[in-house]
Amino acid sequence: MSEGEHTGREAAQQAQPGGALDYMPAQLAVAQAQWQARFADPSREWRRLFAEMLGTFLLVVAGAGAAVVNAVSHGSVGRGAAVAAPGLAVMCVILFMGAVSGAHLNPVVSIGFAARGDFPWRRVPGYILVQLLGATLAVLFLDAMFGRVGMLGATVPAAGIDDGQAVVMEMVLTVGLVSTILGTASRSQNVGPLSAVAVGGYIVLAGLWSGPITGASMNPARSFGPALVLGDFSHYWLYAVGPLAGALVAVAIAFILRGRGGDYHSAALAQGTAGQEPPSAAR
Repeated sequence: MSEGEHTGREAAQQAQPGGALDYMPAQLAVAQAQWQARFADPSREWRRLFAEMLGTFLLVVAGAGAAVVNAVSHGSVGRGAAVAAPGLAVMCVILFMGAVSGAHLNPVVSIGFAARGDFPWRRVPGYILVQLLGATLAVLFLDAMFGRVGMLGATVPAAGIDDGQAVVMEMVLTVGLVSTILGTASRSQNVGPLSAVAVGGYIVLAGLWSGPITGASMNPARSFGPALVLGDFSHYWLYAVGPLAGALVAVAIAFILRGRGGDYHSAALAQGTAGQEPPSAAR
């Protein structure tokens, strides 16, 4: 049989009802339904919540801990190391447990994924609660270890920066962060583990150029922990309103760039595959 005849027969077979073109979408639908059922299983929810708490704990220990250890060691932690620490922590957390919970580690990321249609709204309150808890536990750990030095890593505007400037800066920084997260989670990008490098890299970049202005928090949980333990919420609203506004702007940008969200690939990355084989691998 010639190559042309063989190719023609394959095309004809795929075009027939029950052929390969019909079979693969059916396999895709079955695998997607299995994954959705696995995600909806309430017995798995505690793992996702624990993962979010642990991941946020590690992020804040690194981010706030850099300031604390710098104070304890009399300036041994340089600014470059201080801004790199949270970015590297996020990168590691995404790689080692992103498949469990999606590794949001940030309330506005959870809200952004939900607004994009990649994450169920009913799960958002639980995620936010454990993110705030993880951040608080991290600061309590630093306080117990080293005492109240380095303002326990609190994020506050720099001298000469008013609240309006600070909230706009946090908003703009968060637009970039959430755009990076939504973009690398998109099926159109399909960057795989490189998404962790992109997100961690953006956090380092933001800290390098804007850290001296606001602390480059971009994360209400990151700022909540020190504020709660110190009992000082005088500037906290900046680090809640700015990142939330930035996340919503990023969702609007994602819609302009890629249309509606909610596709399987984005939802799986946002929600965590929890060991479920992706439908593209089903045969």
